[in-house]
Amino acid sequence: MKVAYDQQTDILSVLFSTAPVEESDEIKPGVILDYDAQGNVVGMEILDASRRMEDPATVELSVKAA
Repeated sequence: MKVAYDQQTDILSVLFSTAPVEESDEIKPGVILDYDAQGNVVGMEILDASRRMEDPATVELSVKAA
């Protein structure tokens, strides 16, 4: 998984897979999901990220043991 925030465009991108994007869908205003050819979610973009979250430049990752 890769997370990137572009301050200039104010877009937060989360990539779940390296599969090519076949289709994108804006599920809510400013929230876009990207899908591969099989319909799996491979990425997400949040437009105007600084207005939708506290600090899009800071990422916290938490992994819980199985």
